[in-house]
Amino acid sequence: MAFSVISNSQFPEIDATRWRVLAEKALQGAAFEDTLVSHTDDGIAIRPVYARAEAKPAGRRHQAMPWRMVQRIDDPDAGRANMQALEDANNGATGLALVFEGAPNAFGFGIPANREALARILADLPLDRLYLRIDSHPLSRASIDWIIEIYGARRIDPAGLTFSLGLDPAAIFAGTGRLSMSIEALQASLPQSLAHFFALGLPGVLLEADGRVYHNAGATEAQELGAMLAGAVSHLRMFEQARQPLIYAAPHIGFSLSVDQDQFVSIAKIRALRRLWSRVQEACGIEPTPATIHAETSWRMISFKDPETNILRSTVAAFSAAVGGADSISVVPHTAAHGLADGFARRIARNIQLILADESHLGFVADPMAGAGGIEALTEALCERAWSEFQAVEALGGLMPALASGRLQAQIRKSRDMRAARYAAGEIAIVGTNRYPADRERPVAVLEAPVRPMPTEGAVHCDRLDTVRIDMLDGGAA
Repeated sequence: MAFSVISNSQFPEIDATRWRVLAEKALQGAAFEDTLVSHTDDGIAIRPVYARAEAKPAGRRHQAMPWRMVQRIDDPDAGRANMQALEDANNGATGLALVFEGAPNAFGFGIPANREALARILADLPLDRLYLRIDSHPLSRASIDWIIEIYGARRIDPAGLTFSLGLDPAAIFAGTGRLSMSIEALQASLPQSLAHFFALGLPGVLLEADGRVYHNAGATEAQELGAMLAGAVSHLRMFEQARQPLIYAAPHIGFSLSVDQDQFVSIAKIRALRRLWSRVQEACGIEPTPATIHAETSWRMISFKDPETNILRSTVAAFSAAVGGADSISVVPHTAAHGLADGFARRIARNIQLILADESHLGFVADPMAGAGGIEALTEALCERAWSEFQAVEALGGLMPALASGRLQAQIRKSRDMRAARYAAGEIAIVGTNRYPADRERPVAVLEAPVRPMPTEGAVHCDRLDTVRIDMLDGGAA
């Protein structure tokens, strides 16, 4: 059987005006803009059809390797947390995220914040081949010392590994409402405090700009990106004031963000962050280095009702993170709204990534969305909106002063309330909650664990950004 190859020249040229006429005819009087054009929370229009765009690749930092599949370790029972970590490491996870009590992203749980508990949790783990990240928490600086001591006791050279040590005072300030010292004292002391780790030659991320605390409190995508940029710039400014070369500090600054069920927006958000960070470095007069980005599936999208639907949301979110070019990804278990995840929920979270990586091979192409008209347009629009949000924070004196004044929190809560109003009006569909709710909720299995309160003591206070899920905003789901 012979096959003929049809060249592009044999097809008529696409005429956008003609297509628009045919589309409006098919709508039978319905308004084109109201029916086929949607808008993001930042007001960015998403149209039904886009022309092919110039490709602007924005893939992972290490494009020759897939992303790191990271499992959250957040069980307050150190012995149980160790068994969970061993199971994860033996069944495909390539990294662990240590979520300590008091962390803004601990969601009420977290491992004990002391060296003895950490040593027990890391016992018998293959630390020489696991990527390790520490979620920002009030004792982040001390926990780094604990990690280094544990590696030293096991005669593992940390300089040959890759870490993310997650120091982000702004995320702690925003998420807990407390700092242990004044903002000025913190900014003066942190560069000297980190000098030891620079001297050790630790590879990877030492300082982080964590956007999850803003997202989970209700921020739009542009607000989350703007806050992360402001956080990263505050790190650079801190080193500049300490008269340390920015070219050496910039590669050790990383980012954490949230991805949710809005597939295209989540993809564009990661790609936009890479472009924005390059722009910041160029403005600082240094050669841009690629951003190191950790993506975690959104806490605020987790539904209390019909929790199995969260598996679908998390799959879409993890897919978006992989296609968008995240360097590492963690999936919040689908039962997280009910309590501490059991072994089954943890396995589902782990297997979502394993299937995407090992069966779907999503890491094979560095940036599969480069040149896609819709994604490139959305990426560019997010860059513009996020830059405006970043400038607004800088106009308030930077991220820390913006938080101390409460003005950033007020803007984020305004966005959250607008989204809640759309949810209440039925404009936002949550399958299993306000759309197709189950007739009867099935029992949900979680582990018994005490809920850990946020820290209440600190030298400096601000208006805390509480994490919130959309199904809790009207008080009816939980």
